[in-house]
This record gives sequence, structure tokens and C-alpha cells, in this order.
Amino acid sequence: MNDGFLGFKALGWGAAALAAIAAIAPSASNSQWDPLRLRSERTSRSEMQRPSLLKKSASSTPTGTSTGTSTGTTTGSTGGTTTGTTTGSTVTPTTTAAGYPELSMIPSNFNVASELVSVGGVPPSNAPDTVGAFRFLCGPGQVLADDPIMYPGQPGVSHLHQFYGNTAANAYSTYSSLRTTGQSTCMSPVNRSAYWMPALLDGRGNVVRPDYVAIYYKRFPANSPQCKAAAKACIPLPNGLRMIFGRDMTNLSAPATGNFHFTCDTPQGGYPPNGSGPGNNGLGYPNIEQALAVCSPGNALDAKIDAPNCWDGQNLDSANHRSHVAYAYWTTSGPVCPSTHPYMIPAFTLAARFTIAQGDDTTKWTFSSDAMAPNQPRGSTFHADWFGAWDNTVLAMWTDNCIDKMLSCQGGQLGNGMAMKMYSGFSWNANPRLVPIP
Repeated sequence: MNDGFLGFKALGWGAAALAAIAAIAPSASNSQWDPLRLRSERTSRSEMQRPSLLKKSASSTPTGTSTGTSTGTTTGSTGGTTTGTTTGSTVTPTTTAAGYPELSMIPSNFNVASELVSVGGVPPSNAPDTVGAFRFLCGPGQVLADDPIMYPGQPGVSHLHQFYGNTAANAYSTYSSLRTTGQSTCMSPVNRSAYWMPALLDGRGNVVRPDYVAIYYKRFPANSPQCKAAAKACIPLPNGLRMIFGRDMTNLSAPATGNFHFTCDTPQGGYPPNGSGPGNNGLGYPNIEQALAVCSPGNALDAKIDAPNCWDGQNLDSANHRSHVAYAYWTTSGPVCPSTHPYMIPAFTLAARFTIAQGDDTTKWTFSSDAMAPNQPRGSTFHADWFGAWDNTVLAMWTDNCIDKMLSCQGGQLGNGMAMKMYSGFSWNANPRLVPIP
């Protein structure tokens, strides 16, 4: 499958059209039911069957959790008791039979129906691919030297981050605060999740804001043969899950995860560096020095990274904020989750697009985290963080329909004739594109 920016933007055009639709389907409701958590059993195992998004070998092993980390343990897999500990929240089993912990559901404090629009028909199948797809767009949000996963409760301690999604996300964010405060730059506050990455700096005292970010969740349908061969179960995103992936800034000698890479995109949607040029691996470049060397004003720098798709089923976080999740590894029969991380979750690709304008000196462009590895190529420290905070009703819609029915949902379509409503003011071009470093 081709997940290039031309495809992302073409798919995203649906989002702009959906924003203008005002009708709400009768099935939309303000009630906060959670069918994914009410089923007697989940038997899914999901994952992307694209080798480029999969590690050749298991990349993570479980470790203990840090102070304040949400953890849980289970007894038995089909009906035993479930216990857990968290700070400030209660861990509850996802279902009576599933045997894995998550934080208690927090209903949205607004009318969910007002954030959904009717789009008529159901999206087409995502075949011949073997995963269900759910895609939407985000605009750039706040820029803060905060990291609620790495440095919770410590504002200004981290390197500078560009946030997307929840507009209230900051150093003090928790699952509870994300679920109850903030709007969202990811179409609608039904997705109050927080996404963030190192801020891109222009070397002249400014942050280069991305035009937009495309998010693409995918997973095998829960009852598919691929899912059953790949993991113990394919499950929805657990409440309170969070993670960091990409370059590990606490251990620069560790291999980077997330298959991150950079490309140059032209107005025609082409990828002139792909498959050619020094250091190109056929997908793109491992750092922005090489990608920007083939980019000109009017082109765009594209940055892509893949989130882990396997979970240990025990911990919503871990001491290094990575070990509780892992990447499926490739076998002759397809992707398989490590035995230490037996649950497959909807994995997402995050793709950010940065316009290059006349007068930019891209030889000075760096990510804020690059200052922590000054002797390495610019962009080689790229990474991303995610703290989930979906409305459970909407999460159930896109998981049940887009993912488990293997549909190709785009522009925030939920696979049931409804879609998330795009927030007012969305633009294909960042405005302002440059903002002073705070």
C-alpha cells in the first residue's frame, strides 16, 4: 500500500467536505455507551501486514513500571479476577473475559452527537489490503517545553514540542484531564488524545509549524485469520494507554524504533528522492539533512513515523515509556506479536508536512531534540509521543466498523454513515507558518 502524502491529502479532502455537512444521523447519541468493553470476549489479533512497518525481530521486552505508572495484573484469561493499581484513577478490566486492565471510562462532557456529521453511505472495503483503515487530519496545536509522559508535572523541563490534538495538553496532563478539558486540532474533541513530537526549528529563532498532520490507524479485523495467527487477541485501544516511540532520547545508543523517515514532496505529489540518492532506503531518508538537500522552495519536508502495534496487556505505561509496547515482527506467514506483548492494538502512522518557503535556509533546520545529539545528523533524533483520550462511543464506532469490517475510512469517517466533524478554521497551510520560539 502507498501511504505517501499525495494519498494522505487526497483522502483528507473528505474531511474538509465533511466539515460543511450539518445533518446528524438518528443513530448518533449523547449517551456514553461502550460496546467494545461490554462484549463477553474479544478474539481479535490485528496488525499491519506491510513489511516496511514491521520489525524483523521483536524489539521490546517487558520491564517494571515507574512510580505513578498505571499497571494491572490478571488471574486467568477467560473469567479470572482482574486487579490493578494507578495513580488517581481506577483500573478496570476491559471486559469480564478479556483479562487486561485499563483506566475507567470517563464520558465526554459535551454532546457527542453535535460533533458528528452524516455522510450517507458506508466507506468501501480496504481490500486487497488485509487491514481496516481509519484516517483523519490534525492541524498544529500548542508549542510547549512540556512532556506529560516523560516529565509529568514539570513544565518547561523538556525540549520543545509541537503538540496536536488536545489543545489543553501540557505537563500536567493525565487521562482524566485530557478526557475532560480542551478542544482538539484532530478534527473534533471526540478525539482529545494528545500527540506530540520535537518542534522543528528554523535556526533563526522560530518554530516551523507543520501545515497538517495525517493520522492513519490500521489493524487486522478482530475475527480475521490474520489476526488469529498474529496474537492472543486484537483489541481496541485501552483507556489510559500512552507511549513514546522513535529515537530514545534517554538512551541514544539504542536502535531507533518507528521506522521514521523523511521525504521531499513536490506540488505534484511526487517523491523525487524515493529509490535514489545517497542514503535513501526506498522509503525516504533517515534524517532531514539528506531529505532537505533535494528539496527546494515550494516543496515540502514530510516526516513519517509508525507507532507500536503490540501491547503487553498489563501496563498502560512503563519505566522507559516504551517497554510495555512492541512492534510485530515479520514471519513467512505474516506479522506476529512477541509472546511478551500478545495483544494487537490499532497502530497508527503519524505523517507531518512542513512547507519550504522562499528565503528559508533549510541548512539550519533542526528538531529541538537534535541539540541532545549535536554530533549526529539533523533529524536523527526524531520521535513521537501519544497519550490516548478518545471518546469511548466514537472509539467503538471506528474500531467496530472501519477496523473490524476492514473498511477504508477517510476524512474522519466512522464506517457507519457518520464522521467526525472538522473543527472550524482548519487549513491546508499553516497560518502562521513560523512562530517565535517561546
